[in-house]
Amino acid sequence: MRRFFLSFIIVITFSILAYGQVTEGEKKLRAHSADTVTGWKTGGVLSLNLAQTSLTNWAAGGQNSVAANGIFSLFANLKQEKWSWDNSFDLGYGILRQGGKDEITRKTDDKIDFLSKYGRQAFSSFYYAALLNFKTQMTPGYNYPDTENKISDLLAPGYLLAALGLDFKPNANFSAFIAPVTAKFTFVNDDVLSAKGAFGVDPGEKTKSEMGGYLRAIYTKNDFTQELLEGVSITSKIDLFSNYAENPQNIDVTWENLIAMKVNKYISVSLNTVLIYDDDIKIAVDRNDDGTIDAGELASPGSRVQFKEIVGVGFSFNF
Repeated sequence: MRRFFLSFIIVITFSILAYGQVTEGEKKLRAHSADTVTGWKTGGVLSLNLAQTSLTNWAAGGQNSVAANGIFSLFANLKQEKWSWDNSFDLGYGILRQGGKDEITRKTDDKIDFLSKYGRQAFSSFYYAALLNFKTQMTPGYNYPDTENKISDLLAPGYLLAALGLDFKPNANFSAFIAPVTAKFTFVNDDVLSAKGAFGVDPGEKTKSEMGGYLRAIYTKNDFTQELLEGVSITSKIDLFSNYAENPQNIDVTWENLIAMKVNKYISVSLNTVLIYDDDIKIAVDRNDDGTIDAGELASPGSRVQFKEIVGVGFSFNF
């Protein structure tokens, strides 16, 4: 976990430095925009990254490959004088095939993420708030090259989180939502996975409920004025959940970062990372006694840090 905390400190430090470089005039303009503009604000982004390699009589060796990764993100936010309602809906999907036509097409990304948050101003930059978040995936997942036994599927898992708390919104770029009253539900709507007790549910059960504390912090900025950062968009969000009744010290972590840079109106370069730690999710790996991983015996399932990184160059359209 040390690498996680080091990376977290680096991103937060960068965010603070970038924010600190904003001029006083820009701060006033942003404050005016955030505090006085009312009504609906909607938009979204559609991004598609493609990569292809074709080899014929290539002496150096290699494999043909085709990869595609897509992101579709929408938001609809309503602001009034004393209250606000923020909504977002994100879809992501990616595939990869290496070798000939008979090779397996593998999934590299798959997510459905819906969030809705309502807040009413309490005082200054603090809002009483309620949040609802639902996450799942679209298609079955496998531990490749095994495609006979699913390890995940639609609503297996699915996560529903409902929280009541206080939202700190000092400006249009940053929000920190702290919820001491939070209900988290885990769904495993698959008989085989449920029988195995996958994703923390009791074997044979399809749901698990938890009560605890929750923190969600998000920083987003796409209006940098520094020449070096023009055309750059940064979003970093972290979710922390602690189960009051069972091992509250084992905090569930989901940390996502997206850095995108516009090359021109439709072409962009992006870096997307996701780090997950959930004490209820047990993952087995092939590991030797010296810590190396190969075709050795399968290590006992345990709680492990999950990490995903996607780098893409492709088509991007904002609306």
